Amino acid sequence: MNISLVLQMAADTFPDRIALTSADVHYSYGRLNSSAQAAAELITRSGAGYVSYLGESSAATVIALFGAAMAGVPFAPLNYRLTPAETNRLLERLNPVFLIADEDKVGIVAEGVSAALMTPAQLIEATAQGASAEIEVPEDPEAVAVQLFTSGTTGEPKAALLRNQNLLGYILGTIDFASADEEEAMLMSVPPYHIAGISAILSSIYAMRRIVQLPQFSPAEWLRHCAEQSVTNAFVVPTMLTRIIAHIDETGAQPELPALRALAFGGGKMPLPIVQRALTLWPTVSFTNAYGLTETSSTIALLGPDDHREAHNHSDPLIARRLDSVGKPLPTVEVEIRAEDGTVLGPNELGEVYVRGPQVSGEYQGRKLTDDDGWFPTRDSGFIDDHGFLFLAGRIDDVVVRGGENISPGEVEAVLRESDGVEDVAIVGVPSVEWGETLAAAVVRKAHASVTKEALQALVRGKLRSSRVPEHILFVESLPYNDLGKLLRREVKGFFPSDVPG
Repeated sequence: MNISLVLQMAADTFPDRIALTSADVHYSYGRLNSSAQAAAELITRSGAGYVSYLGESSAATVIALFGAAMAGVPFAPLNYRLTPAETNRLLERLNPVFLIADEDKVGIVAEGVSAALMTPAQLIEATAQGASAEIEVPEDPEAVAVQLFTSGTTGEPKAALLRNQNLLGYILGTIDFASADEEEAMLMSVPPYHIAGISAILSSIYAMRRIVQLPQFSPAEWLRHCAEQSVTNAFVVPTMLTRIIAHIDETGAQPELPALRALAFGGGKMPLPIVQRALTLWPTVSFTNAYGLTETSSTIALLGPDDHREAHNHSDPLIARRLDSVGKPLPTVEVEIRAEDGTVLGPNELGEVYVRGPQVSGEYQGRKLTDDDGWFPTRDSGFIDDHGFLFLAGRIDDVVVRGGENISPGEVEAVLRESDGVEDVAIVGVPSVEWGETLAAAVVRKAHASVTKEALQALVRGKLRSSRVPEHILFVESLPYNDLGKLLRREVKGFFPSDVPG
């Protein structure tokens, strides 16, 4: 099997139905399929071993993804926000590559790394008439379909490999073919180099839900696209939803989105107050919290709409806290919580999240991380409650070890966010002579708030054990996030001197 099956099925079923709206141009499933076949012909002729995309989302993104699949070579999109030097180091690893690059990126590409170089507009034009001959699509389920580079915050980026069987395992196991009504439209505002962007293309086309591309996110443009394109479904990362709600609150922008039916979010920890505010703003919208990783071909657990509605303002604190969970594992995957020695833990015991299933790759170029039984260690810390809901407590590497006691930053951050004066917060570990490591909090105050260090320490002391009280609190203008809303804790640690006083 090959991921191009997703597009071929849609094109065979409803060739004239609109699949994509990009820069106010509509593309049918038939046209996209024909263009992808033509792209496969160009890719094969070039002799490239990879197809890469360096730019913002466009129709060429979809054509390149499926064209690469039809040609039997991996699609390896790049982060267009990288420096020229970083970009060329990755391109060298893909050499020879069929590269589609935005016009302002063409000039930074070093000589000799590309077997072919085109802009998105050139690819769209070159493939508009379709292939000159019938394309024979390779049917190798174990072939690498997509290669995604990690952010590389601890060194050179690693190349995560997703095979046809992994991506199709997710799509075929979770989505019904042609299940969307013709008027349904999904707003795609995540970049093409992220697993959420890849899975949004594959899942929307398989469901036959029209994709509306938003290449550059801003709260105003997101709201405008939702209204003008009658968007019914959308996916956002935490920083996006936070900015959308802040924009509505600060400007008085119209929050009503009558066509919007479903809003999914993921890619990072969504602050509980933001979820609660969104549920209040859009009470008729179905919310879904999706938890997944690049190495698992996207989503492995969901907190669905009914769970959101039940937990919102529920009087039972154990049910209300489910809003802070990522829901239950998909039926097609298994999830376990394990201790450091590999022991499988019971309900409410904190450990590392392990996952297994057909969509799980757990593989980097030259390195396989799954064990002999197919279990992948996510490096996420968490627990499963008595009713099967999965709660995340942050990355294993982020755990603060204070006096031999493991402390999850997430539990302390959740309490601090309860303060009316706190806009954002990050907990990190800093050196301590007495404890080895102790907690430090970087706090962003809300506008005009005057919350103090002592008040925040008292808040934590009243809710958690004394060992959870941040010893150091620093008030900052903002916290560092990457472009997908991931908190950069290593940069937060740099806010505090290595010899911070006890």
